[in-house]
Amino acid sequence: MSLDASRIEPRPERLTSHEARQRLEHARNTRMTQLQALGESGQADDQLMSAQTAAIERVLKEIDEAFARIDAGTYGTCMGCGKPVPGERLEILPYTRYCVACQRRTAA
Repeated sequence: MSLDASRIEPRPERLTSHEARQRLEHARNTRMTQLQALGESGQADDQLMSAQTAAIERVLKEIDEAFARIDAGTYGTCMGCGKPVPGERLEILPYTRYCVACQRRTAA
């Protein structure tokens, strides 16, 4: 049995604005649910809960900044090198500001 290549649609290199917004909304909703669960958990370790809350709030800020980049027309462009961020990376981390190489440089 052969695979009919004409029925396979190529994935676009970049997400559309609508797709990006959908992914960002999903990421935001997920993080908001996590924050709510942390608040309701009544964890005994306040330091751990505080660190988790701070990490989630950082991601929420990054999501808001990604929405602003969509509005500005710069979404999907690496803030380090100015090249397009690969679509696969944006699918996984829709709020990312950097390509993999630049992310490594900023983390170092």
